[in-house]
Amino acid sequence: MSTPTFKERLRDVNLIFACGTTLFSAGYSNGVIGSVNTLLHRIYDAEQFPNNYSITVNGIAFAGNIVGMLVFGWISDKIGRKFGMMSAAGIVAFFAALSSTSSGVNHSVRGLLAMLIICRFFLGIGIGAGYPCGSVSCAEQTEGPAIARNAQHRWLALATNNMIDSALCVSAFVPLLLFWICGPNHLFLVWRLSLGLGFFPALTTLIWRWNTEEPDMYKKNSMKTIKIPYWLVFKRYGVQLAAVSFTWFLYDFIKYPFGIYSSTIINTVTGNNESLTVVFGWNTVINLFYMPGAIVGAFCLDYMGPKWSMISGLLVQAAIGLVMSGFYNQLKRHIPAFAVLYGVFLCFGEFGPGNNTILLASKSSPTAVRGQFYGVAAAVGKVGALVGLLTFQPMMDAFGKHDPTLGNTGPFWLASGLAVLSALVTYFFISPLDHDSMAKEDAAFREYLEAEGFDTSGMGFLETETRLSSEIAHENKNVAA
Repeated sequence: MSTPTFKERLRDVNLIFACGTTLFSAGYSNGVIGSVNTLLHRIYDAEQFPNNYSITVNGIAFAGNIVGMLVFGWISDKIGRKFGMMSAAGIVAFFAALSSTSSGVNHSVRGLLAMLIICRFFLGIGIGAGYPCGSVSCAEQTEGPAIARNAQHRWLALATNNMIDSALCVSAFVPLLLFWICGPNHLFLVWRLSLGLGFFPALTTLIWRWNTEEPDMYKKNSMKTIKIPYWLVFKRYGVQLAAVSFTWFLYDFIKYPFGIYSSTIINTVTGNNESLTVVFGWNTVINLFYMPGAIVGAFCLDYMGPKWSMISGLLVQAAIGLVMSGFYNQLKRHIPAFAVLYGVFLCFGEFGPGNNTILLASKSSPTAVRGQFYGVAAAVGKVGALVGLLTFQPMMDAFGKHDPTLGNTGPFWLASGLAVLSALVTYFFISPLDHDSMAKEDAAFREYLEAEGFDTSGMGFLETETRLSSEIAHENKNVAA
């Protein structure tokens, strides 16, 4: 086999990022709502806001994510990866633009917020749709002929989780930049532009993918034209799916609610400074802590393997959480040290489960059901985020009922314990992934189905098209004779 040229390698890397960068638009739209809520609270009086508005607007977005992940997981397997990716990008672009125009009847605040909540639900569907459609297609492109075997996992992490984390940084910085440009007297313009700019990364990915084709792996091994034997799939992959889903649940349960601590650190460091420049600036700094773990973790993946990379990240994160809990009284007197440790805590979350939940969900199943496998695992993760969002503050209040210090340290004790639990589940129930693992699993899946008496001749529409062409040619030859 000849060595791939630079142009061929560049083409295959371009295909990976064309599929994976849908998660950038998802990360931006998910992240920017926090700053938008801050702006809305500055513009309107507290009396004009419904009770638990912030929880509602975040919760409804997670609900949309879950719907999009489950529905488009099926669509990506049965209709096509490209159709799913294009649809997801279109939904995100449309509702990102529409949410920026939110308004109530007679300019009522409650009407504006109600429209924003509805837009966030449908935007959440588009964001959720991008996960199974984009990530699995991205994973399938990493085993392209021009991609080096010892870089397959790396490219997947760089094109997926790193896109999410970089988008979170951008979504924190954009409102700050717009505030500098527009000034404190035009906050209406700042929040509308912050939401509306989510249209452009989604549109860019839509255009980028326009001329792409379905991955060769999907063409060869899908069950697009035949019935999927779900019982046989469940018998072979049920335990793996449950393990990946559970670890993703724990990761999102920890990650999303721990955003509470961002505001705590900002308020403490700034002495409760209400300047939006200060608040948005520190929010950007906090989000930047995600990037080193995600980038370094991506380059470690091909050497450590996804399983051990995940376990090591979780155990280090647990250890840091225990240090922050045990030495909280000393750390709170040195806020910069607390902020740095908190950042390292977030960093190793990305090094471990941040990169690897996506990778394990993408590569632990055969092509025929990869979208649905991933969609279920990701949806369970978002259920974890939703549960955490609803229960974390009550848990903090319960911890601090008799001891205020425990109210601040308790969540770190809990997060450390859950990280250790996730590491144990990964160790005992998740299989290691080698390079070229998807191609090997597709071959093993065919053998398994055939051993169970299932007819695999209809798998892969490339084979179907070739078989139909052969039959037509044979019939034409008979007619001619």
